[in-house]
Amino acid sequence: MAGAAATCRHREAIVIEVLGAALGAIIGAVLALTGAGGGILAVPLLVFGLGLNMVEAAPVGLLAVGLAASVGALLGLRHGLVRYRAALFIALIGICATPFGLMLAHRLPNAPLALVFAAVLIHACLRIWRKAARELRGEPPCGERLIMPCVLNPLQGRLRWTLPCARALAVTGGVAGLLSGLLGVGGGFVIIPALSRYTNLEMKSIVATSLAVIALVACGSVVSASVAGVMHWQVGAPFAVGAVMGLLLARPLAGKLAGPRLQQVFAVVGIGAALLLASKGLLG
Repeated sequence: MAGAAATCRHREAIVIEVLGAALGAIIGAVLALTGAGGGILAVPLLVFGLGLNMVEAAPVGLLAVGLAASVGALLGLRHGLVRYRAALFIALIGICATPFGLMLAHRLPNAPLALVFAAVLIHACLRIWRKAARELRGEPPCGERLIMPCVLNPLQGRLRWTLPCARALAVTGGVAGLLSGLLGVGGGFVIIPALSRYTNLEMKSIVATSLAVIALVACGSVVSASVAGVMHWQVGAPFAVGAVMGLLLARPLAGKLAGPRLQQVFAVVGIGAALLLASKGLLG
């Protein structure tokens, strides 16, 4: 009897690992096709796909998004697209803010946490929809850049570090780190709009720098979650490996499939996931 029960538990563990890897591959593919903000779907996928609650899903999702972002950041570094000083500065502030978000997550019940996540997800998806709509109209995807405290020095090719620039990047890192610990999101939907507004970097450099920040902040968040004993490695490890594999497999297709229409499809799917998550939180 004991042997049969052990065999059953072993099979259940294998099913969870395989399912986790498959769900991770979906997130990796979404990241490759839609950019740094695509990882925000990781938590809803874990909640509905594996039945985790918000506190359990957050660090697992962040582990996967962080690993996948690391791959993208390394590729960006190789091509000279990452503004590594800005990335390190934003990430340092974010890592310092992450424990506060994690502490707050453990103080909030699951239902309010799900509602906060749903609101953040809807906000991020509406931003993605508006950006895609501007591209379809032939307008700059970032809109008009009216406030740019961080601009490139044309002679050196580096950002000019001023007090307004440091302040803008510090606020960006603080918000991204707080949301990372609280909701398990990478923060690309915060970092990319901020860099688009506060700098005159090209979009490919903004995305690569954002991926570097996400990778570093995610690492700090995963360490914090592990120390706090809330990291489910049995689910997290296969989910993360699947995300990296999905990213690598889908990356060659990004040039053919990625575009504003796909961004709008992602936004609609994200809003649908947010509404489902909110209803689940309200109905228990």
